[in-house]
Amino acid sequence: MKLTGKQKRFLRAEAHHLNPIFQVGKDGVNDNMIIQISQALEKRELIKVSVLQNCMEDKDDVAEAIAEGTGAYIVQIIGNTIVLYKESEENKKITLP
Repeated sequence: MKLTGKQKRFLRAEAHHLNPIFQVGKDGVNDNMIIQISQALEKRELIKVSVLQNCMEDKDDVAEAIAEGTGAYIVQIIGNTIVLYKESEENKKITLP
């Protein structure tokens, strides 16, 4: 399943007021980070991840690695912030249009 344009627009609006809860630094994405982001997505469904200036990897590669590892969708990459969405199995709060 891919997110439609309408769904992405809706999720971007929902994510606007959120603050990033994870930061990717010079070490890049690791297994522990993937596990923690997965758990956060299960609880919140929609999160922001910040890519710090000292990160050696490209932000698109970072977003792809996180999305692949967690099974989440990349809603948006704006500046150095990545917005991710994954439907929760137990804590469903967001209903997509």
